[in-house]
Amino acid sequence: MSAAHRQPARDGNEPVDEVVAALAWHDGDMLATIRTLLEDCKHLRGQLALVEATMSIGFARGWRPSADRTEHGQ
Repeated sequence: MSAAHRQPARDGNEPVDEVVAALAWHDGDMLATIRTLLEDCKHLRGQLALVEATMSIGFARGWRPSADRTEHGQ
């Protein structure tokens, strides 16, 4: 069953509560939700490491990706 079928109906103007949506995807199981989010984070950090290793400096005019969050997303 997709997340769309598990979420309550809304009028399309309301912002989606991502925490509620993640919990709904796992039928309210908090531990399963946390496990999935941690697995996703691990996967995305691995993908980011691959991009960082293969991306040329000229491609993004000196910007380099970072796995660490910054105050302003820089």
